[in-house]
Amino acid sequence: MLHSPARVVPAVVSAANLGVAPVSYRISSSDLGGHLFTVALTVVSPDPDGQSFALPAWIPGSYMIREFARHIVRLRAESGGKKISFKKTDKHTWQAAPCAGPLTVHYEVYAWDLSVRAAHLDRSHGFFNSSSVFLRVLGQEQQLHEVDIVRPGDAACAGWRVATALPERNAKRYGFGTYAASGYDELIDHPVEMGEFVLSTFTAHGVPHDIVISGRTPNLDLPRLAQDLKKICEAQIAFFEPRSKRAPMQRYVFMTFVVGNGYGGLEHRASTALICARSDLPVIGKAEMTDGYRTYLGLCSHEYFHTWNVKRIKPAAFAPYDLQNENYTSLLWLFEGFTSYYDDLFLLRSGVIDISAYLSLLGKTVNGVLRGSGRKKQSVAESSFDTWGKYYRQDENAPNAIVSYYTKGSLIALALDLTLRAETGGRSSLDSVMQVLWQRYGREFYSPAGGRGLGENEIEALIEEVSGCRMKRFFDRYVRGTEDLPLDSLLAQVGIAYSDTRKIAVPGLGVRLSNDHGESRVASVYEGGAGHRAGLSADDRLVALDGLRIPGSGPDGLLERYRPGDSVTLHVFRRDELLELRVRLRADDAPQVKLSLAEKPPAAANIFLR
Repeated sequence: MLHSPARVVPAVVSAANLGVAPVSYRISSSDLGGHLFTVALTVVSPDPDGQSFALPAWIPGSYMIREFARHIVRLRAESGGKKISFKKTDKHTWQAAPCAGPLTVHYEVYAWDLSVRAAHLDRSHGFFNSSSVFLRVLGQEQQLHEVDIVRPGDAACAGWRVATALPERNAKRYGFGTYAASGYDELIDHPVEMGEFVLSTFTAHGVPHDIVISGRTPNLDLPRLAQDLKKICEAQIAFFEPRSKRAPMQRYVFMTFVVGNGYGGLEHRASTALICARSDLPVIGKAEMTDGYRTYLGLCSHEYFHTWNVKRIKPAAFAPYDLQNENYTSLLWLFEGFTSYYDDLFLLRSGVIDISAYLSLLGKTVNGVLRGSGRKKQSVAESSFDTWGKYYRQDENAPNAIVSYYTKGSLIALALDLTLRAETGGRSSLDSVMQVLWQRYGREFYSPAGGRGLGENEIEALIEEVSGCRMKRFFDRYVRGTEDLPLDSLLAQVGIAYSDTRKIAVPGLGVRLSNDHGESRVASVYEGGAGHRAGLSADDRLVALDGLRIPGSGPDGLLERYRPGDSVTLHVFRRDELLELRVRLRADDAPQVKLSLAEKPPAAANIFLR
């Protein structure tokens, strides 16, 4: 439930005391080998003119039309034991013939998307986001929704449990049975994991938080993970509610599916679904902070921060969501970018990493932004608006055409934070802005009184109000414009040295490579680099440089024997044709920014801790 000064209790908490739900689902793992969920949807009082149903075309938090309805295999409807005809009105909408009700729709969903966005089912586990498996009953979205999750009959599933933040209605926690949601919007904001998983629970300012790890994880140091996540969660709760330390949920679930090599996360109002590499998780007896574990904690921190920023503080375009069409906003640089700034920052503030590790992470972000020329062609406001067609549909030319509202958005947050602190003598900061956003837009969003989303043009005025600083020039240059942020000077003011240590004497091809089964494949060609000038293209397979074989890891070792300006012969396969290219090597001008504390930093260097 939403903790607020008014102590509002949502209707879903009392769902167990209600009678038959107006909308109910029964989901079964009907064919593990065939990856099929079977769903029975019952509507007690269907529209007398013919009830319509639709499956969302996308899932909030992942801004691309995915057309989940394409995974529905077959569908039939009945009422009172009689078959009810229906017709499909568009690619994700069906309408049943008029009937008195109750109306039950039976359908199968193919679930073989091993990601955090849709559904996946086999003999090892089951996972689903409700937006990809549960039809929306049009016109009845605000009614109580009930979900009966059925235990699979297969003997291989005898030890399976259920993990979800959905409130139990007729089920024990972690058990199969009936769960409830106050409406469709809440229903699709609670993913479900089924299987044999490792479970741990900690409390953060009085709220239970579950850690659910699915997949083989030998020697997992679960106590360490719980200890680190507790620190991060408590720091974030106290950040938004420094006095009461009230979390905006009554329970939270971190659910992670472990694979050999993978990474991803999707936020929800009381949980997050994550995918990570097995090597990213901590191991018993190994106390060092590995890069992989730090990355995993940063992912958890990112999705947890979204509990406030985007799940409750929302752009107006998402309040409410239009689940069948694109929802355009120019503010994702704020909702994703600011979250990307605070995710690693809270690793530092919680004490999970130190300042040196934090500056190293920050330096990697700076290098990533400066590497692509797309930052000079597209603003973060444009990138946010274009996410449906560009950011989530990146191709080989993406570094030369677009800018990430995640990474440059995080640097805008950093620059804004430093600017506000400097111009107000430390009286105001980005922290102040986030807390006001929470108080005005987020705290009451899910209360009966409701809330509203942040308008497209409101954030600039709000920052000016909170800080007393004029923001137009900043927004014109860095948010609506494409200028690089003056991070070197801003960081210098707080005792952090900014140096670019690029190896200007070492030549490079100016391409991004991937090791594709032992072959060095060109993933992207950077505009203006040696490869671009010589005619290299994405998907070219590098074979040899001056007659010497190029390994899957790339030609860097060979290039160390050359100088900028030297010409080399490069043999590549393009499709099935062998090409010979003459390449004039250029200095590797990829940015290599390094951030470090000055020898005698002023006290302001500790701003990241406050």
